[in-house]
Amino acid sequence: MSTPFLDTQPAAIGASGGIDPYAAFRIEQTREIAALFKQLVDSAVPIALSGPSAIGFTTVLWAVDSVQHRLSFSADADSPQLQRLLEGGEATGVAYLDAVKLQFDLQHLMLVRGARHCALQADMPREMYRFQRRDSFRVRTQDRGSPTAQFRHPSMPDMTLALRVLDVSIGGCALLLPDDVPPLAAGVEIRGVHVELDADARFDANLMLHHVTTMQAPSRAARLGCEFMHVEPKTERVLQRYIDQTQKRRRLLSLD
Repeated sequence: MSTPFLDTQPAAIGASGGIDPYAAFRIEQTREIAALFKQLVDSAVPIALSGPSAIGFTTVLWAVDSVQHRLSFSADADSPQLQRLLEGGEATGVAYLDAVKLQFDLQHLMLVRGARHCALQADMPREMYRFQRRDSFRVRTQDRGSPTAQFRHPSMPDMTLALRVLDVSIGGCALLLPDDVPPLAAGVEIRGVHVELDADARFDANLMLHHVTTMQAPSRAARLGCEFMHVEPKTERVLQRYIDQTQKRRRLLSLD
């Protein structure tokens, strides 16, 4: 899937009034950073590099040296964009892994010439930023804590429901409706929903119910596919942080 050029522009990351609004998206663990760079090598995805003067240069990552903490990118020694990037001495890289946007700063750029090929080398960054795209895939919620969505049944206001959240994305979630609860119809807007994913991810929202899928027998429970309506920026940050932390834990577990 191609990525529009404007999407590859680096986010304007920086502290504002002593507060870094992107702190929730920062990765600082060396092992996790190296693992993400190795995924970029294996996937051979395009990486957009830009310098202080917004110099555009597209490359791919060839190798990750975890011992020397160096990265090697493909390079065309005759490229004027590369020469201008080297003159600046630093660059910001942006790349995509599925629905995740990675952003990182590169220092100590160096062109290494070989017998047949050239490589652009740089220090492995000590931190990386990871952003989930809005049309991202969903993540399954953590089992602990029993993530729930609490609201009054749209057609029976006296009945309060607390439904299990099965999965979540920035744009919506899936809920489990038990078989002993009066059904809900697709197309209804559910107002005043209180969502608790974990101790740090709690927010209020309205949901639009798009899909109702009955699960296989013997259970007659239903899966409710919902969209978050009119999400406020602070709620989106809570969702982004939860998705990022959930994926981070699963990546670290896969490395053990």
